[in-house]
Amino acid sequence: MAQGGQLTVLIALGDAGRAERLAAALAEAGDFVAIPAGKGDGGLVDVVVTDGGVLDASTPHVLLSSRSGSAGGAAVLAVLPSNADEALIAAAIRLAAAGYRVSRDAGAPSEVHGRLLGDDAPGGDERHQDPAPSPKLSVREQEVLALLAEGAPNKVIARRLDISVHTAKFHVAAILTKLGAANRTDAIAIAMRQGLVLV
Repeated sequence: MAQGGQLTVLIALGDAGRAERLAAALAEAGDFVAIPAGKGDGGLVDVVVTDGGVLDASTPHVLLSSRSGSAGGAAVLAVLPSNADEALIAAAIRLAAAGYRVSRDAGAPSEVHGRLLGDDAPGGDERHQDPAPSPKLSVREQEVLALLAEGAPNKVIARRLDISVHTAKFHVAAILTKLGAANRTDAIAIAMRQGLVLV
């Protein structure tokens, strides 16, 4: 992890213009440090975003591909459509960095596999294997959850919803409790799995 809890992301896309736009969007989100391919040490990054091959077997990868399935082996934790927008890519980066595997099968709704890396054995975390019925979130909590999925910190949530930072923190805490989530990333994964938020 980079300083201040930021995720260091290596962007290895064939389209240099798209790579620049993605880097700018990630920098604007505030919790990412984007490094263009060829300008950083791949061993010091948290996640790699690529539309090509796997750069190393140990760093989590987010693959932008028109091919269905999770090509690339164990290092590829997220496979998104090649035309995925920056918000979806940012959400996938957060989930991949937390060890979640994200995939979308052709013709099927988005699916988030909630097993943590190395937790493929039966008897793992039951909360992630069989999702419980969707919790009842208030309209305001749904708005906060949508902003959480975009990666918005409490200050941004407060500004966008015209509420105090204290109230934003209260809503985030209520969402984490209702979803049974350990943290924001876990809350987004649970919400995606239960269809509470679409990214």
